Amino acid sequence: MTLKFKILLSFSLLLCFSSCNNKNSNVSQLPTFDNIELNRGDLLLCGDPNFGEVNFSLSCRYDLRETFNLGLTLIHSFEYAEAEKVFVSILDNDPECLMAYWGTAMSILNHPLSFKQNPKSLKRGEELLKIAKTLSPNNEREMDYIDAVSIYFKNWQNLDTQTRKLNYESKMEELYYKYPDDVETAVFYSLSILAAADLNDKTYAKQKKSGEILEKLFEKYPNHPGIAHYIIHNYDSPELAHMALTTARKYAVIAPSSAHAQHMPSHIFTRLGLWKESITSNIDSAESAVCYAESVNPDANWVSEIHALDYLVYAYLQLGDNEKAQIEMDKMQEIKQIFPTDHFASAYALIAVPARLAIENKNWELATQLQLPKTKLDWDKAHWPKAMLHFSRALGYANNGNSSAAEQELKSLIVLRDKLNEAKNTYESGQVTIQIEAIRGWIEYSKGNSKKAVEFMKLASDLESKTSKAAVTPGEIIPADELLADLYMALNKPKEALQAYKLNLEGHPFRFNGIYGAAKAAEKLNNIKLAAYYFDQLVKLSSDTISSRLEISEAKDFLAKNSNII
Repeated sequence: MTLKFKILLSFSLLLCFSSCNNKNSNVSQLPTFDNIELNRGDLLLCGDPNFGEVNFSLSCRYDLRETFNLGLTLIHSFEYAEAEKVFVSILDNDPECLMAYWGTAMSILNHPLSFKQNPKSLKRGEELLKIAKTLSPNNEREMDYIDAVSIYFKNWQNLDTQTRKLNYESKMEELYYKYPDDVETAVFYSLSILAAADLNDKTYAKQKKSGEILEKLFEKYPNHPGIAHYIIHNYDSPELAHMALTTARKYAVIAPSSAHAQHMPSHIFTRLGLWKESITSNIDSAESAVCYAESVNPDANWVSEIHALDYLVYAYLQLGDNEKAQIEMDKMQEIKQIFPTDHFASAYALIAVPARLAIENKNWELATQLQLPKTKLDWDKAHWPKAMLHFSRALGYANNGNSSAAEQELKSLIVLRDKLNEAKNTYESGQVTIQIEAIRGWIEYSKGNSKKAVEFMKLASDLESKTSKAAVTPGEIIPADELLADLYMALNKPKEALQAYKLNLEGHPFRFNGIYGAAKAAEKLNNIKLAAYYFDQLVKLSSDTISSRLEISEAKDFLAKNSNII
């Protein structure tokens, strides 16, 4: 479906937008804004402006309340750039609307689930809130909201992101109990809990706590975009994903105008191995993102498109569809500029996609040839994405028997891990540590040291079992359990390999290579029925795919030859 682009020049019909929204508008009403770079301009959306239903304008001017609610729905689907335009337009029309300062600050805050925020954005938010605090609030709740968001910006130069997230969560908890009937307070409190969650906590205590609040609200407010969106984020893990499947299938319908809302259900589809639904979700998301980019910045690609393509390629690869995966990667290789330029998801996906194509196909020579993308980004700051590049190359070299080249890549991994430690990016450094131990294992394998190889690879597997996947990615370049199983197969230990493949499939259901590996391990053990079970899964998984993967032909041949035994 092709989405037609619409520029909303006037809010007089539904959105109450005024001519002050134009970049050349007279903003003399707010001279104190002169030194603050705020996002003004025409609201640019694709398709009909439908982002869900909220009602939270408080005491802003009555004719601007629909506009306020639009801005809030945009925030709830992480459409921050357009949300900021909406709230700034309200300030241009009603400079006494204190909650519009809050909305603008929340838009500037940008991606509360990120590991770190842009210093320029934090400075803008801090300055804006200083102005807000010179105004007289209409009621106590308005001042509480300003105080709450101010906590996140307070002392941002000296406090790390996680500390500020925890401080914000604590303040929102106060408001949650102070205003028990306020829907938006509950929704933003639940998001603050999720944002402060430790991805190394496999009990998912915060995610469950946040999800419980949201699930109760969703029964009463089924068209609220934030409730649906944050439920999906809370349950984006193998253990919890089944709890969000119904919600995932609703979210895109609730907010059909949001590229992110079209993509977000695929987080759950990926967790459950529902590859066809994930593909549909991300095709729709990428189309919407392209539509938006063509109007906002036609010479660049929006991060939402790039993020969707990462998930799309991953899904195609799990169906054995190399051809369609390659088509999407070709699109990515043509990308020269992106916006915003500092968004982590872009750097991650641009490196992850070619790495996936090489590693998923065990094309070790291709893996050794991977290079940094030519896209204009500050790659010197992209430590974790660059680590994926060195990890993939090292794995390629080790499997080709070039241990010395693999060791050079390992040194680069260690340097990047140290830089992440220096920056106190503990989650990212932990992910690189997993890669380091895995590569150590495969280097030992390439040298013929099987015992040490298994020890290192088991350590990597154990470390990965104690951490969760970040929302930025559909999955690891290759799961450590699966890589351990591959090592066991290379060492002719099919019994151990089968156990590792089974464990891998519990957390990564319907992974192409996981199923194939389990089938081969069972075949080696002469367990024909179990091998047939997995080979049959592989055939069914790829039944609608025109694939060149030899594994599918092998599966069909096995099933045909053993039809009398099965």
